[in-house]
Amino acid sequence: MKALTRYFAMNSYIPQTTREQEDMLSALGVHSIGELFSSIPLQCRTGGISGLPAPLSEAALRRLLEEVASQNDTHEPLFIGAGLYDHYVPAAVDALCSLPEFVTAYTPYQPEVSQGTLTAIFEFQTAICRLTGLDVSNASMYDAATAACEAMMLSAAQTRRKAVYVTAATHPHIRETLAAYARFNGLTLLTVPFDGRGQAALDGTLDGAACLIAQSPNFFGVIEPMRSLAEAASRAGAVPVAVCDPLSLGLLESPGECGFDIAVGECQPLGSYISFGGPHAGYFSARESFMRRIPGRIAGETVELNGDKRGFVLTLQAREQHIRREKATSNICSNAALSALRANVYLSLLGPQGLRETASLCVRKAAYLRGLLEEHGIKPLFDAPYFREFAVDADLPGAFSLKDPFGSLIAVTEKRTKEEIDRFVKHAVRGYRH
Repeated sequence: MKALTRYFAMNSYIPQTTREQEDMLSALGVHSIGELFSSIPLQCRTGGISGLPAPLSEAALRRLLEEVASQNDTHEPLFIGAGLYDHYVPAAVDALCSLPEFVTAYTPYQPEVSQGTLTAIFEFQTAICRLTGLDVSNASMYDAATAACEAMMLSAAQTRRKAVYVTAATHPHIRETLAAYARFNGLTLLTVPFDGRGQAALDGTLDGAACLIAQSPNFFGVIEPMRSLAEAASRAGAVPVAVCDPLSLGLLESPGECGFDIAVGECQPLGSYISFGGPHAGYFSARESFMRRIPGRIAGETVELNGDKRGFVLTLQAREQHIRREKATSNICSNAALSALRANVYLSLLGPQGLRETASLCVRKAAYLRGLLEEHGIKPLFDAPYFREFAVDADLPGAFSLKDPFGSLIAVTEKRTKEEIDRFVKHAVRGYRH
């Protein structure tokens, strides 16, 4: 306990003076900082941090970090996808999203001083609604996994049912997160297996289900038969939930057109870097009948009192934590909104035609690489439509290794050049194993 107290008292990164610390402890009714940790079992306390090297000056620390960073191989093109994709990010995305008006903006509870932020939120929602073919969108979720969980919880509340079905080829991280949420909330998560083509093998087992969650393109890059999945869910009285890559919607039918009531997904392909897994943003859109149950913030359009100028406000604010904290359905912070802003700027820069062209490039380049591998005897695991990603029956260097089924997952974005693809195949053929 004394060692812990001494560590906090001596740590120069804590700005409080000794007098300020004493005042704080007195107000809390404790005698030492160590007492604040008395609820932690003794065997779990370290008594401070040990094994650290001696402190460095800022200049020396910078040199050390640059030396460590120089060991990273940043020149090899990325063919690993599995949920995060190396798409080109226009320079304007970084420039516009770094403006202090956006970076320093807090949650826009006061519309009279937040019209810029509210406009950006409204435009993001509009873009997502157009992509997904649904009526209303929030802005935003943390990622695709938490968005899928919110869709599951909404469906369970809407239908008053406890069983939830998810297709087996949905991303493992999404399924794991769904399982955790389901376990905590008393729901039963069931899996729809996939067939020999990598698509959902639905056999009419959805009776009593709250929802069916289906991802397309799925984890293996395969495009699922979304219309038939949505129809099966609706026939069973379940809510059809689509997990869709937003970039793929530049070419594929929207979830709304396929009959889904809710669509969720990951915005990372829209103007965000891979960045070791974050921060990113998830989207959530639904039909109007679900609007009052949707989590997250929603910006709405209105007009000023004189009626000659449009304005924006946060609508249905009872969902927000500043009004009904204990019953709030929103905990989306300003940083999450910044990630959604990147998607908004990216989509605005590309427009509908640019989005279609980018998606089309992914399809054509993936087909070129897949054809080259087949020429060298490396076969696709699944004979089914795909977007920018596909699985093969060999463990290839530079690709994402699969365990079940055995093989590799390869992603090809519009950034990959013919020379990069040819070089990948040359190295892969030399080092692959069946």
